[in-house]
Amino acid sequence: MGEYRLRCAGGNEILPPEYSSLTCPEHAGLLRTEYCAAQLKIRPELPGLFRYIDWLPVRRPIPTKTRPMTFQNESLSKTLGLPRLWLTLTGWAPEYGCYAKTGSFKELEAYPTLSGIPESGGKSLVVASAGNTGRAFAQAAAETGHSVVLIVPETSASALWTVTETGDNVKLIAVSGDYSDAISISDRLCALENYVSEGGAKNVARRDGMGTVMLSAAEKIGKLPDFYFQAVGSGTGGIAAREASERLIRDGRFGSVLPRLHLIQNKPFTPMESAWKRGSRFITDEDMPDAARAVSSVYSPVLTNRTPPYGIPGGVFDAVTVCGGSIDSVENRAAKEAFKLFEDAAGIKLDPAAAVALTGLIKAAEEGTIQSDAVIVLNLTGGGQKIEEDLGRIPLKSAAIVSPDISLEKLKEVLL
Repeated sequence: MGEYRLRCAGGNEILPPEYSSLTCPEHAGLLRTEYCAAQLKIRPELPGLFRYIDWLPVRRPIPTKTRPMTFQNESLSKTLGLPRLWLTLTGWAPEYGCYAKTGSFKELEAYPTLSGIPESGGKSLVVASAGNTGRAFAQAAAETGHSVVLIVPETSASALWTVTETGDNVKLIAVSGDYSDAISISDRLCALENYVSEGGAKNVARRDGMGTVMLSAAEKIGKLPDFYFQAVGSGTGGIAAREASERLIRDGRFGSVLPRLHLIQNKPFTPMESAWKRGSRFITDEDMPDAARAVSSVYSPVLTNRTPPYGIPGGVFDAVTVCGGSIDSVENRAAKEAFKLFEDAAGIKLDPAAAVALTGLIKAAEEGTIQSDAVIVLNLTGGGQKIEEDLGRIPLKSAAIVSPDISLEKLKEVLL
């Protein structure tokens, strides 16, 4: 495992790696890992993303082939007029070396998180999800035997499946509400003794797992990119990109300038873009007018977090500011056109969120925001249309469909 310590982004306090809380006891702010290994050593003998184990807060590798893969596509680069465009895909596309069984880069978060949990912990990990995260944790738990409770909006329950049989260690609760209701119930459940939150953006294992996207890009290109594009709901991937880039700069072999982060939201739900363009660190109700309608109207439902880690020290606002980037948004229709464009060029069906990211890149290129000769990394956070054909799909069955105001006593009964 990578030896490390934790530092609070809010007050600069240093905490030991065995510190078990997700938050600093003194100040608001994300905890960040500082690894003893000053330079990144690639370990190709280790499975999947664990090739970067020196910069992961894990106990031991988990057997998996999941890792981000960085490559170029000549057809797409020519179409967009961006010859130095690099694609980093975490999905199911064996022809490109991509083996994420659930088709999503959320597996980059699930495996390090479960790898960091002691086998004797005895508690169930609680995961609130709008789809991709829950699917990734379910698959990882099916392989490792860890106990996981997934809480998702009822409308997302059908998106929960695995390619490996699950046992009683994986339980699914559907909420007759939206993602925010799922988060609320998970927070209440974690107040009980035998349940613990996976932490979301506060979980350093999740962020550093996502940070392997930037490590993959730097490994392949030999340097940090000039620009980095990703679609965001919570924006945690953008935070992870900034943190990984800073480690690579300290490494000394990949350049000295942070990539400019371009984070893309899906209209009409754009709270971070709205706050960013107001120059505000804080998201308010005016940034989410008619939120319920907006959430239900997006092309990519996973990009609809109402409480993203935007203003917290070390969060999205700080990441985009430090990197000299921007937050933008795109329309559904344009994203669907980008989906088709990529399928024609690369032969891969993108996840809608990845299509949103590609649309943001196309928009920036058309507006002249990026130089045509710039080194660009486009984080394609999911894709692959042959999972069911190659691996099969096993739907997860809900233990129950519950109301957002369910009591803890009733919730405990459901989980028994």
